Amino acid sequence: MNPITHFLVSWDVANAAMLDRRERAIVTLAGVAPDLDGLGAIPEILTRNTAHPLSWFSEYHHVLGHNLGFGLVVVAASFLATRRWRTAALAFVTFHLHLLCDVVGARGPDGDQWPIPYLLPFSRAWQWTWRGQWALNGWQNFAITGAALGLTFYLAWSRGYSPLEMISLRADAAFVGVLRRRFGAQRPA
Repeated sequence: MNPITHFLVSWDVANAAMLDRRERAIVTLAGVAPDLDGLGAIPEILTRNTAHPLSWFSEYHHVLGHNLGFGLVVVAASFLATRRWRTAALAFVTFHLHLLCDVVGARGPDGDQWPIPYLLPFSRAWQWTWRGQWALNGWQNFAITGAALGLTFYLAWSRGYSPLEMISLRADAAFVGVLRRRFGAQRPA
């Protein structure tokens, strides 16, 4: 799936429990972190027409960050939170949700699948794949992105904060203000 979709879904999951701003950011970033191995696309594109092209994306995407070993490192960052176990549990969920979403919805345009080497670096024995995997640009991914975006907007309107809180509290307040002016003020419970 698209990293933006992973981000939105992870932020929505981070709002499933009472977490503070930093804890929501940790849970959200845990759901996006597996795609750090996708940054290899930059040197691969820049060197593709050279004498020594780098195949870092082709070789390492869905390998370095899409496995249990990397997941344990990501979840360990949850211990920077106040509510460590709750944050770690949700970070574990968003990390694995990322992997699951990639198994079901990340087939390339040429029909190629990226298996998820789940047990790395401990073992190469188990590769996650699914024959029914839909295309990365399939309608299913667009529907999931749309639903996650809708839920994100609803949560921002109802709770008074959005994913922008991770970047700027001022931008976050402005965004929530726009939503509340457009759709009405949040009613007290």
